[in-house]
Amino acid sequence: MLSPAATTSQKTVSSGYQEAIEPGSIIILYLANPSEKYWGILASMTPIGITLRALNLSSFDDWTRSVLNDTEPTIGLATIFFPLARVERLFLDEQIGEVESMAQNFERRVGQSVEEYFGLVASEEPAN
Repeated sequence: MLSPAATTSQKTVSSGYQEAIEPGSIIILYLANPSEKYWGILASMTPIGITLRALNLSSFDDWTRSVLNDTEPTIGLATIFFPLARVERLFLDEQIGEVESMAQNFERRVGQSVEEYFGLVASEEPAN
């Protein structure tokens, strides 16, 4: 299970991009044999494989629509392990030029960040 600390420990530099891929990072994972793409939240990376809470990239729009319409979820993120032998590439989900990241797309459409939606950020307590 990902903790709120996992997302708050992400390293960023002054230009706003994340420095490292670490647990809590939102990633896009390309797999081989068979060829698949997944989008989700990295849980762990070990020498034997990668665990993430993710969905198939082709389902992203349908999932976002179901969240937006507050319909009964038929699509969702699952916790999945992939052996390292299947991993072809791993990318941070980040904005490139004018092209928004998948997470930014979700936030723009739903009005809530992915981290907020999954409860991965600590809620701010009002000051007394």
